[in-house]
Amino acid sequence: MRRFHLSHATALLAGALALSILSPAFAAGSGDHPHMPKGEHMMEGGQMMQGTAPTSGPMSFGKPGDAAKADRTVEIVMQDNFFEPETLTVKTGETIRFKVTNTGTLVHEFNLGTPDYHAHHQSEMMMMQQHGVLMGDHINHEMMNMPMGEDGHMMTHDHPNSVLLEPGQSGEIVWTFTSGGDIEFACNVPGHYAAGMVGTVDVE
Repeated sequence: MRRFHLSHATALLAGALALSILSPAFAAGSGDHPHMPKGEHMMEGGQMMQGTAPTSGPMSFGKPGDAAKADRTVEIVMQDNFFEPETLTVKTGETIRFKVTNTGTLVHEFNLGTPDYHAHHQSEMMMMQQHGVLMGDHINHEMMNMPMGEDGHMMTHDHPNSVLLEPGQSGEIVWTFTSGGDIEFACNVPGHYAAGMVGTVDVE
């Protein structure tokens, strides 16, 4: 198994290494920054809008579901830096209500996607860190809601296949799995995916 559990100290070291590669301008929150388009989220039915994530067509493995029509509820616990459980089995066409709780000491994300999707999303999350939105153990909500650039785009995190939680917080995602493939659930906070905070979804 390629996933492994990290101690809190190791997780903090991974975060510090990620921060160390940032330019002084980004780390200080000053200078000219690239901005994240406000439209970086999926419209109804899973259609992607422009942004750093894949932009073509509906997501290959599913779409946002209706909580009232969920077939079952799956509880996910996020710790530093791993998920419980680490593997999931679902059926094609099944709608799952994911109830996610962050019991760790760091900010964590539960995000459904393919490895390619996660690779794109990690650049978005790095940008959030560079702008001071992700602060290790908390989220700077004020920065998240501030305009980034003259066009008024904001550093929001409102994807229907993802939830970003501070320590002690809970959230949920409702998702319908329409097909199989290489599907993962992952935390794309800088350094966490590489540290092993990723699980697999098997679609029957």
